[in-house]
Amino acid sequence: MESHEAVRGEAWPQTSPEVEALVREMMGRVADKWTLLILEVLEEHGTLRFTQVGERVGDISQKMLTKTLRQMEYDGLLSRRVHPVIPPRVDYTLTPLGLSLSEAFCPVWLWAEAHHAAVMAARAAFTAGKADAQE
Repeated sequence: MESHEAVRGEAWPQTSPEVEALVREMMGRVADKWTLLILEVLEEHGTLRFTQVGERVGDISQKMLTKTLRQMEYDGLLSRRVHPVIPPRVDYTLTPLGLSLSEAFCPVWLWAEAHHAAVMAARAAFTAGKADAQE
């Protein structure tokens, strides 16, 4: 990776191609809203059953929930425990790796809380400007 100018004019450190590839892959993964929402739900509620995760995330299909949980397990972000009972019971818990990723996104939530009004005002101004331009 070439040296890039950071926000404050400092050069970013050199990164190996393997690390850069992992960063790009994980950004694509966590940029998916379902991964972020599942991270939040499990961080907030701890160990949950499959149906509980789906209920707390809300508006997610069973297929998408299954796919996202499997991907998160594959990446080491959560652990899946199957209990040998009938009907089967499956619990999901964030791993230390998943908790650390969840902590990394905490500043985004704090930013959203701090700047919610400003973003809503900007959107309203943009929409009003679009309406004025069409008249």
